[in-house]
Amino acid sequence: MSSIRQLIEAVSDGRVRIPAFQRGFVWDADRVAQLMDSIYKGYPFGALLFWRTRAELRTERDLGPFKLPPRPDDYPIDYVLDGQQRLTSIFGVFQTELKPKEQAVWTDIYFDYRVAADAQESLFIPLEKDEVDPDRHFPLNVFFDAAKYGPAFRALPENVTPKIDDLYSRFKEADVPVQTFTTDDRAGVAIVFERVNRLGVELDTLQLLSAWTWSEDFDLQRRFESLSEELEPFGFKGVGEDITLLLRCCAAVVDGDASPKTLMALNGTKVREHFPHVVNGIKGAIDFVRKELRVQKLDNLPHSTLLVPLAVFFAVPDSKSVKISSDQRAILLRWFWKACFSARYGRVVQRNLQADIEEMIKLKGGLSSKLDEISVQIDERFFLESNFNLNAVSSKTFVLLLAQEHPLSLVGGSAIDLSAALQAYNRNEFHHLYPQAFLRGSGVPTDRQSPLANMCFINAIDNKVLGGDAPSAYKARVSNREAVLKRALCPPIELFADDYEGFLKARARMLLGAANERMNSD
Repeated sequence: MSSIRQLIEAVSDGRVRIPAFQRGFVWDADRVAQLMDSIYKGYPFGALLFWRTRAELRTERDLGPFKLPPRPDDYPIDYVLDGQQRLTSIFGVFQTELKPKEQAVWTDIYFDYRVAADAQESLFIPLEKDEVDPDRHFPLNVFFDAAKYGPAFRALPENVTPKIDDLYSRFKEADVPVQTFTTDDRAGVAIVFERVNRLGVELDTLQLLSAWTWSEDFDLQRRFESLSEELEPFGFKGVGEDITLLLRCCAAVVDGDASPKTLMALNGTKVREHFPHVVNGIKGAIDFVRKELRVQKLDNLPHSTLLVPLAVFFAVPDSKSVKISSDQRAILLRWFWKACFSARYGRVVQRNLQADIEEMIKLKGGLSSKLDEISVQIDERFFLESNFNLNAVSSKTFVLLLAQEHPLSLVGGSAIDLSAALQAYNRNEFHHLYPQAFLRGSGVPTDRQSPLANMCFINAIDNKVLGGDAPSAYKARVSNREAVLKRALCPPIELFADDYEGFLKARARMLLGAANERMNSD
């Protein structure tokens, strides 16, 4: 526990500081006044959490509008991990030594002593100076300044002074809950900070790492923002906006380990020196999935985490490039498909990711690698029992499998523009081979109408041409049927037989064959 006076002195002395990874002060005046009301009434308002350390951070924030003084020599620092809004409010309301850098009207909070005490309604209000009525409003910012409190108190009507005296006693004696976490282990700090509930705001690990890697000519956040802009023309701006993905790539390239513990223990100098490797690794990974797997945007990947081991493989200094052999290319492709069909990064992510990073490093170095030795157990049920959902790993894998066949338009027979279809990546680019209208008329339940085996690249225009007819009825509208259906991994005889269950089984076998071929190709 700390008193309000002790907190004010600690901040004024430079012993309490705000780390750069904290967001700024966001409370409005009413919220500050409500906090004062809670303290006055003895209501719980949450503990402050301090991280005590002698390791000063490179970058810090000001406390709201107040520029904090330098810390005293040989004193540990208490960095605020949780409760910054409350601490800033308390300090801003009661302190009188530091002048705000900017106008902060919320610091002028008044007690309305003419209002009857009420458990629900607040007795405290924020006011501009021209709104203050001396006959009912008493300022809080005089309580811890003896030179101001005495005159203000003596100017009150005699019948009011007991209420103000009681008010003063409550704030003077108020205990502010403070928990202090003492460590110089930054990884531990990251874990604690991540687990603290900060009004629903998740840990911004990028800000945390930025504070620890910053130098005069290097700002990790700005570097990632620049990378995002570079990738946007290629459809991969989403990579630059996925902070977790970027940080995993950074840790994996710099230290060969993408775990949170490694991430938080990264040496700032090492990050700065290797950052060009990180950027080239990410760019190389994206180039590989675009050219070799027809991935057009981050959303096309079944797991965005697939880019992390690939970034390790393609990470090189600025002036160099990775020369990939045919054997390496084949291993990378087999690994990719096995990782997708096994949903490798959908469970036990960290363990599998670390294993793949280690094997990727071996592959890159020309050593024997077990990267593609992933156990995969799928059968026709993968395509029969998984319903089409663009957000599902199974559907994204299925879409990429179809994309490898250079699909053709069912109606026109021309090549489908995959760059447009996968960039748009919405439900309008995929439709049912056995139309839903036909299936409903045949009594097929809704939950059985959209398994992967019944889906295909069919744009909205072609879908309207095919209509809701039975396949045997729209058969004549399909151009160049043999080539079109082969590219769609679709059995022609079973498609037009109007036997839905028979068609599903036949197509599932065909899709499984294509999947196995991708996972075992030389």
